[in-house]
Amino acid sequence: MSLLPADAYKRPVTNLGYSRRSIVLFNEPELVRQILTDPDGIFPKNDLMVGALEPLIGRSIFVTDGEQWQRQRAMIEPAFGHMRINLAFEAMKAAVDDYEPRLDRHARDGEVFSIDRAMSELTADIICRTVFSVSLDGAMAQDMFEDFAVFERAVAQVEIGKLILTPAFSEIRQPREVLAACQRIRNHLGKMVDTHLEGDRSRFNDIASSVIAARDEQTGDPLTREELIDQLGVFFLAGHETTASVLTWVFYILAQQPDVLQKIRQEISHVCGEDVIELEHTKRMPLLRNLFRETLRLYPPVTFTPRVAQEAVRIGPKRLKRGAMVMISPWTLHRHHAYWQRPESFELDRFSPVLEGELVKGAYIPFGLGRHTCIGSAFAMAEAALIIARLVRRYNFQVVSKTVRPAARLTTRPAEQIMASVHLAP
Repeated sequence: MSLLPADAYKRPVTNLGYSRRSIVLFNEPELVRQILTDPDGIFPKNDLMVGALEPLIGRSIFVTDGEQWQRQRAMIEPAFGHMRINLAFEAMKAAVDDYEPRLDRHARDGEVFSIDRAMSELTADIICRTVFSVSLDGAMAQDMFEDFAVFERAVAQVEIGKLILTPAFSEIRQPREVLAACQRIRNHLGKMVDTHLEGDRSRFNDIASSVIAARDEQTGDPLTREELIDQLGVFFLAGHETTASVLTWVFYILAQQPDVLQKIRQEISHVCGEDVIELEHTKRMPLLRNLFRETLRLYPPVTFTPRVAQEAVRIGPKRLKRGAMVMISPWTLHRHHAYWQRPESFELDRFSPVLEGELVKGAYIPFGLGRHTCIGSAFAMAEAALIIARLVRRYNFQVVSKTVRPAARLTTRPAEQIMASVHLAP
């Protein structure tokens, strides 16, 4: 992020330095829409990103384009239908039930802990339960979580040297420890897929069983075992990492703004009282929704959405050569001075019904755009609303880290973990 020039937050198109392949950042909403919807197939997913992720998630929906992506999307989208969210919510509640005693111990013993780690553990448990009907307490699930942590820390990032010196479409080599972690994860995923493929499949009612039951609309064929590992690996990776990212920033913000915390807590009390928080409750909490959406604006989980120009093309005022890196950044778009008033400020009412109509169309894309909108966005919204409501009702977080800086990693994460203490709410 520190390499972004000040102009990136003010201009519609910005050149990001000079290299053999050229890197162009687009911030004009209409140009962003043209690139991400890509009706002519000119801007596939960036080769550097695909090369970094392919050892883990293969040719899955996260890295494919064109007909292959369309086939995959059509097959797996029903797993995230309305009824699936209703069913998954019970697993979400159970995971929070099991996690709250850990926070109780932190509060009782005065322990300092990492908010980042806490949110990652909780969301990883939820995704294990909803995808495979397995709690993170299981040895296999715990191993997978640790290997994902290795992958997220060490996976090859877009290095400056590669951007400057390496031609487009060059092979991406992963570190040995990343390849080993990816293979272990895929082995574990394969074992859990096998439990769903063998014997009586009716005993499972989860996301994995829905994806296994999916059939190609043209051929009637199911996904192969290898394809199932690819797709379910995406669910595990994206399903916990992105939500953990935004929740980390939510609780950081609430620790800094006690007046916002009090407003959210009052809304939860008004809607739920002392009752168990259900899915229908989360739909009647507009302030909590505004908190989540404004946090997504300031700290979008996906910092950059890179594409590559498959051929020489003109997009708006810019002529691109083949292989140019086409960068879409929710981070800069959400903080752009042309589209947002006081873009650096957290404002709880920014997405209220009165003000939302004044927002610039296309300047807010935390879940992507058009047909590439995140397939799990509704799942993430329900999960985040439940976790925020449950934890705000019971706890106050106090940040003890002196410096907090965002960094563009696999998701928008703090450069160093945010350390905090927790206290039971009065």
